[in-house]
Amino acid sequence: MRRYSSVPFSDVAITGAFWSERLEVVLTRTIPSQHKQLEKFNMLRSLKLPKPVPPTTIPPQATGFTTEIFWDSDIGKWVEAAAYALSHRRDAGVEGQIESIVDDLEKAQAPDGYLNCWYLEREPENRWTNLRDNHELYNAGHLLEGAVAYLRATGRDRMLRVMERYIDHIATVFGRGPGQKRGYCGHQEIELALVKAFHATGQRKYLDLATYFIDERGAQPHYFDLEAQARGEAPGKFHQGTHEYSQSHLPVRQQTKVVGHAVRAMYMYSAMADLAAEHGDDSLKRACEVLWQDVTRTRMYVTGGFGPSARNEGFTQDYDLPNDTAYAETCASVAMVFWAARMLNLDLDGQYADLLELALYNNALAGLSKDGETYFYDNKLDSDGSHRRWEWHPCPCCTMNVARLVASVGGYVFGLAGDEVALHLYGGASARLAVAGTAVQITETSAYPWDGAIRVTVDPETPAEFTLSLRIPSWCHDATLAINGTPTAVQTERGYARLRRQWQAGDVVTLTLPMAAERLYAHPDVKADVGRVALRRGPLVYCLEALDQPAPLHRIRLPRGAALTSRFRADLLGGVAVVEGVGRATADQGFAETLYRTEPPTESDAPLTAVPYYIWCNRGPNPMQVWLRE
Repeated sequence: MRRYSSVPFSDVAITGAFWSERLEVVLTRTIPSQHKQLEKFNMLRSLKLPKPVPPTTIPPQATGFTTEIFWDSDIGKWVEAAAYALSHRRDAGVEGQIESIVDDLEKAQAPDGYLNCWYLEREPENRWTNLRDNHELYNAGHLLEGAVAYLRATGRDRMLRVMERYIDHIATVFGRGPGQKRGYCGHQEIELALVKAFHATGQRKYLDLATYFIDERGAQPHYFDLEAQARGEAPGKFHQGTHEYSQSHLPVRQQTKVVGHAVRAMYMYSAMADLAAEHGDDSLKRACEVLWQDVTRTRMYVTGGFGPSARNEGFTQDYDLPNDTAYAETCASVAMVFWAARMLNLDLDGQYADLLELALYNNALAGLSKDGETYFYDNKLDSDGSHRRWEWHPCPCCTMNVARLVASVGGYVFGLAGDEVALHLYGGASARLAVAGTAVQITETSAYPWDGAIRVTVDPETPAEFTLSLRIPSWCHDATLAINGTPTAVQTERGYARLRRQWQAGDVVTLTLPMAAERLYAHPDVKADVGRVALRRGPLVYCLEALDQPAPLHRIRLPRGAALTSRFRADLLGGVAVVEGVGRATADQGFAETLYRTEPPTESDAPLTAVPYYIWCNRGPNPMQVWLRE
């Protein structure tokens, strides 16, 4: 099993205009505005365990459930996003806010290490009694991820010490020993967080606990059924009614279909890939590969979105990918980036980097507005204009999730093996790496994703032989390559051009990835897209917004023979490449006094302008379509 490692976000400098702008927005606007919302909705106050216990801020649903139970996780994700941002530029104010949170966590922590503010404040007698629904372990996982990120960004370990005491407590409660609970979380997340803690500290106990949670999941008798009976409830009488919802219906190695809640699934698959790498576990790797093929071949939106259904925030059946009711939660695409990155660490295969890029640049990035202060939770591919961004949400998971992804994007650029450096993403980045026994500065310069002209400078301290692997995206059909100005044949292995030579200081590789605007067609069993076409240019999927068109979107079609062109418009949305063409628009002449007639409506030419999907709804709500009638 081949093994790579991602170069940590803290070791990568982002230099390109596209991601530098996004990072600056997250640091200066998203992180501060989110902290204000955490204060406004009493989320930070909850850490202080106020007495008397205040009424809930988020009213309970008909089931008696309130999303306040998840508040610890949202605070953990905010700390993580803020820490990633701090790695790009230190900010004393943000660090002070994190330290204040750590102060409150230290004070709230129970003597035995337990740390969940909902239970400590409101239901101390009910700790660890409903893992299926109430997500104590999920909350712990996000707090742990925040602690690890804060350590990596600043060197401060106080939050990690708090979380270590909590994890030590968890390890005494759960396991296969005498008196332990054979449980695991209804919302997977702690598993991948534990692997991160193992990498940060080298302490095997984190890896062992993650392994237990993954291996125990789906074992019989089913823990969630036993737990429900202990609470005096009928096991099958819960809001989703099936353990497929939490991917606990079968042991993980036996699962072959991607089912249930999309975010939970992607978090779990991320942890499975992590553990496959750590243990050299071929059975986990094979399970990941089977599930990967299932979701990418039958259950994925063209934008890298996952999960069509609002009912379960997840999957239904093969090829069920409606556009106007698409759920495609931002968090699910963020989690897909996590999973894809881990699959790349198992095996340098371009299919994983392709999907990482697709989800990152399209569905995930759509979740954060241009100004960094409004969000999408769900991501439709067809809107009548009523879908709009919001400032906050009763379950604000996607706000911090997309912020932490953008702020940590540097961690997805480079992969490293002993004598190999792989470049997965382009857009302007540099890092100083240890390769083949020498320090090497790798600098990638480009205007990606608007332009595919890429320059990679290789500067080893001393001449060294190693492999530089450059990803050739599957959307690019005629890449060209040169080393120090000398053209080199582009020979790919699993989507990467692998260049092995003795590198000298100042060597330059130029890679050109032509970005032609092109059409995409869906599988014939995707009923919503029959007779329709989508547009792509480079890594970006495009859409039509009504603001840019000469006719209502439902009247427009794009004939198959219509030419497509692209150009960069500095005057639009801060500067984007648009795709243009001439479509046909249906007119309503002759229908003024009738609803139906025997003659079809007339058509006329209609110049069309498509913008990147991730940027839509930044000029206010308006109708939008990804899939156009052909």
